[in-house]
Amino acid sequence: MLDVRRMQVLRAVVTSGSVSAAAANLGYTPSAISQQLSTLEKEAGTPLLEKVGRGLKPTPAGTLLAERAGRIADLLSSTEAELADIRAGRTGLLRVRFFHTASVGLIPPAVAKFRAEHPDVQLDLRMQEVELVDDVSRGEADLAIIVVGRSVPERRGVRFVHLADDPYRMVLPKSHPMAAEDCIDLVRLAGESWVNSTMTSDDICSRLLRDAYGSAGFTPKVVVETDGTYSAQGFVAAGMGVALVPRLGLDVVHPGVVVRAVRNPEPARRLYAAVRETVADLPATRSLLATLHEVAS
Repeated sequence: MLDVRRMQVLRAVVTSGSVSAAAANLGYTPSAISQQLSTLEKEAGTPLLEKVGRGLKPTPAGTLLAERAGRIADLLSSTEAELADIRAGRTGLLRVRFFHTASVGLIPPAVAKFRAEHPDVQLDLRMQEVELVDDVSRGEADLAIIVVGRSVPERRGVRFVHLADDPYRMVLPKSHPMAAEDCIDLVRLAGESWVNSTMTSDDICSRLLRDAYGSAGFTPKVVVETDGTYSAQGFVAAGMGVALVPRLGLDVVHPGVVVRAVRNPEPARRLYAAVRETVADLPATRSLLATLHEVAS
């Protein structure tokens, strides 16, 4: 295999015109330069220089390697500059994954703020409901917004950072008898029909809500299952029932509903960022985490 450093020595000899001139420019002895060239010729399997009078002339192979050495030097220089930019948080790419309700009230304002502060950092954004942590663990994503249950998961190569707690809010039809109240005890709605906006019956959010209903001493009568927070609001506005919706899913409120605080208990999702350890301490990643925390809070 060709040695890049020896190729740079050849380039110096070709551009300066002699071994002695290259030795002076590089700070080596002429004999050291000659040894480097001899080894490079063995690696190339063909002569690289030929004598012309008192000087040296590159063979076609020598010309090729000298030219490629220049390209390699340029590539290494630009790569070092790009790495310096990434370390300083000026450029780079962050692949961010997030679930549905995070795309409503968290990701858009956080991304807008981050891009204003870091215009040279590219963000690859994708909404998905499954395998968020798996994608980070496999190196297919750099950061994922997740909901954590009772315990924070552990995954090799992944750092989990708490962003905020996202409390649920009660969504009622505007005509509901309790619509004028600022805060409602959950138990008072035990007899209502309910609209469920969780994605599956066994995800973390569903378990969280079941625990909240259980703490209030009832099991809700679910009449509609939806796949999103705004569609849940639509069914509530139509008088189909009431719903508990996370605050971040209420960035856009349906004109036919009112949103009220809930207590005894007030369920809340724990929002975390799952971050690849290899990028967690880069300035751009730290800045994005700080922005997400600020917006989520």
